[in-house]
Amino acid sequence: MISETQKQKPRFRLHPVAILNSQRLRRSLLDTYDKKSFYKYIIGIILLLLSIGSLFYTDKLVEELEQREEREVQLYAEGMRYVFNSPFDENFNVVFQVIQDAVNFYQIPVIYVNENNIPNPNKNIQFPANAGPAERERIIQDKLADMKLEHSPIPVDLGRGRTGNIYYSNSFLLTQLRYYPFLQLSVMLLIGYLAYLAFSSARKAEQNRVWVGLAKETAHQLGTPLSSLMAWVEYFRSDSTIDPSIAEEIEKDVIRLEMITTRFSNIGSVPTLKDEPVTEIVTNFISYLEKRVSSKVKFSVFNELADEQTALINKNLFEWVIENVCKNAVDAMGGIGEINVTLQAPPNTKEIWIDIADTGKGMSKANMNKIFNPGFSTKKRGWGLGLTLAKRIIENYHSGKLFVKSSEIGKGTTFRISLNANIIE
Repeated sequence: MISETQKQKPRFRLHPVAILNSQRLRRSLLDTYDKKSFYKYIIGIILLLLSIGSLFYTDKLVEELEQREEREVQLYAEGMRYVFNSPFDENFNVVFQVIQDAVNFYQIPVIYVNENNIPNPNKNIQFPANAGPAERERIIQDKLADMKLEHSPIPVDLGRGRTGNIYYSNSFLLTQLRYYPFLQLSVMLLIGYLAYLAFSSARKAEQNRVWVGLAKETAHQLGTPLSSLMAWVEYFRSDSTIDPSIAEEIEKDVIRLEMITTRFSNIGSVPTLKDEPVTEIVTNFISYLEKRVSSKVKFSVFNELADEQTALINKNLFEWVIENVCKNAVDAMGGIGEINVTLQAPPNTKEIWIDIADTGKGMSKANMNKIFNPGFSTKKRGWGLGLTLAKRIIENYHSGKLFVKSSEIGKGTTFRISLNANIIE
């Protein structure tokens, strides 16, 4: 005769080796993410230092070239002063021609304005091929107005109290150098951004392959013992000397394991999405879950959706998400508290929001940024993969979002699931 104590369902306890392996996995996953963040910051700092160095070096080159161009224009002004105030000297005429050639070599735009404020002559001013006198005069006046804003004029002493002025602007080469650092910085940022996108895409693809491989292998490994357990259930039922309740309890566990296997199988392949009533699925699963967690946790569902509101979801995977988020909330409350689930469809949007709020200990902003990282957990035991899987299921398979809407230390946390709603006609 089997006693009542023997009939009770045994509690599952992790083997110490399994606990050690789970902790090692968590540390490995966390180390990977910490190293990734560390290298990301190092690369960012290196790019920033290179950009700053390039800006300072180019700025120095621009300053030196600007000073050189100013000296060339001053020499040009001095040559004009000598021409206006000295008798004709063939030797100096050659020297002045050399000075003009230097101004032309650097392509420095120059306009001389005489004592009567008439601009003439000019150097390195570009005119259209078919420009007439009026058009050329307009262009000179426009250039002269820009030059007055860019540099102070260089006076030319014409003698007898007369004074002219030479106006000039930076050469095209100097203008290029002045804006080149910003162009270079923009190109570096663009290359860095494209490299980040490529690296991020490759990393996500690699992670997805790891998740899919892990899921397929898990589903495969569970298949054989499940078949054996079902055979044992039938054997126990056929033996009249064995208490029937034993077979019933084992069958419940087998059904549970089959559901877990189905979930992993769906992750390991492209899941089938069906048009499902969101309110019905969430309400029924919360009722199911409430009976299987601490009796000191009160569940409440606040529904603001229409009964006919549906969304494309995979029921098994979606229920897994609800389970992971709710169990995380139960752990955060220490098995005592309230979990409030609110379903709503915000106006002027095509979304369904499912908010799961607990009255637990809350979390810091630092933990909010890490909560979905593989291996991260505030618990001493566990793999730190539940919320990571939940986020991947919602975002990768349901094209939705899962994030921490709000959290306050000592008051609780609210997770939000956002799904694409089917339009009700």
